[in-house]
Amino acid sequence: MVHDAADAEDLCQEVFITLFRSQWENIDHLKAWIMKITVNTCLNHLKRRNSLQQKLMANLYVFKENPEPHVEGLVEQKETKLEWAGYMSRLPVKIRAVLTLRYMHEFSLAEISGMLDIPLGTVKSRQHKGLRLMKKILEETGVQIIAKEEEQYGQHRSTAKASLK
Repeated sequence: MVHDAADAEDLCQEVFITLFRSQWENIDHLKAWIMKITVNTCLNHLKRRNSLQQKLMANLYVFKENPEPHVEGLVEQKETKLEWAGYMSRLPVKIRAVLTLRYMHEFSLAEISGMLDIPLGTVKSRQHKGLRLMKKILEETGVQIIAKEEEQYGQHRSTAKASLK
């Protein structure tokens, strides 16, 4: 979430100190509780940090690469990661947190609601707003969005696939 190894290490240490000082033995859902503390610590850190854009571009280690890909593949992956990191950095912090937890860490909406300590409806609205903002950002930067309508469970659902020009 913070896109900086040094900051992530500091935050990790801060989270463990918080956990150590608390009554964690009495917590029923330990994993969700730890994730909630971690996410809140990261969000507080991001609020204090002024140069999010610069650090995001400088630290792309967050994205894992396949072992020994072709040089052309490496260059293309790096450029793509830079582009998507830039797109994500343009989103507001609260919306970026929901999208990151949902699509990068694959948490359910209910789990995200518990971690961020916000109502489920707020999570859904932030996810929807984030996807709309991301679509707008992609359209502004020249990325073509291809939408496909599908009939599923009696409702229309859109799936979008982005392709770079």
